[in-house]
This record gives sequence, C-alpha cells and structure tokens, in this order.
Amino acid sequence: MNFLAHLWLADQTKTSLAGAILGDVVRGADLTAYPDEIARGIRLHRKIDAATDRHPRIVSERERYASGQRRYAGIVLDLACDFLLSGQWPTHSTESLPDFCARAAEAVAGATPWFELAGARGTQAPQFTELLLSYGSEAGIERALRRVASRMRESDGLLIAGGQWRASAARLGKDLPELLGDLKRLGS
Repeated sequence: MNFLAHLWLADQTKTSLAGAILGDVVRGADLTAYPDEIARGIRLHRKIDAATDRHPRIVSERERYASGQRRYAGIVLDLACDFLLSGQWPTHSTESLPDFCARAAEAVAGATPWFELAGARGTQAPQFTELLLSYGSEAGIERALRRVASRMRESDGLLIAGGQWRASAARLGKDLPELLGDLKRLGS
C-alpha cells in the first residue's frame, strides 16, 4: 500500500494519519519519542506493509514479474493499489476524495516536528494534497515511479518493472475491496 491506502486505512481504524505516513520514515522499534497516537499509527503502517507483502493476491501478482524485477514489484503494486483506490473511492468512502486528501494532508503537515525528529522534512498541505490526488491518474503514477526511481542507486530496474503497473492494476482491481478489508482488520 502506498500513501493514499495507508491514510485511508488509518482513517478507517481511527489511527493517526500522520503515523500512517511516518511509518515509512521512522526507523527502529523504539517509538517512545513519539506520542502514543502517532506510535500506534507507525505500528499499524508496519503491520499493513508486512501483511500486504504476504497477502496471497499480492504474492500471486508479484510472481508475474520477471525474477530481476520482483524486488521492485512491491513498489509498483503499492502504487497500482493507490491508483485503484482513487478510482474506486466512492465505494470505500462517503467523503469525497479531494476532501479526504486535504484533511489527511493537513494532519500530516501538522506533524512536521515528528517528521523532523525522524530526520525527514515536513510537508506543506497543499502540495501533499496534490500528490495524493495525482495517484488517481496514469500520469501521476508514472511521475511517482520516476520520482521513486530517481532516489535509487539502480533506477532502471524499477522503471522496467514499473512498465507493468497498468496490467497489475487491471488484474488487482476486482480484488482491492477484499485486500483492503483484510488490511483494515489489522487495526481492529
């Protein structure tokens, strides 16, 4: 799951929206420096990542990637899931996608001190809202793949694997509600 799905799952489970994103930033098991609410969000993020990687539908989809591309398939599938969630949003929420993204971005931006504690920069709500909304377009997913690849030592592998995101999304589309339901139960 990528940012949008993590935020949706945090919201559904009444867990910290900021913690849902900090889960990608904070390293180590010691979360005592963070408020309990944020620490719970970080732990949920980590449980979601682990459960997603083991989920039979994701495992099956990852196996479709060539052996040299499987190490990047998780990133590609996370982005494909955010694309699908954007497209299926009315099925999963009564709040509009733009309103949810703006609300979530405000919560994340408001947690800037906790991002800085983790060694990351904070974010500005309007830019983060725009990023979240971009996952609903093919161009937005392509930009996200290039952005992630630019931070990697060997970016070509991700870009090659990323060429399959549309096919993966098409195969995963009908399974997204089940996958999200399974992950939502982790926060219960």
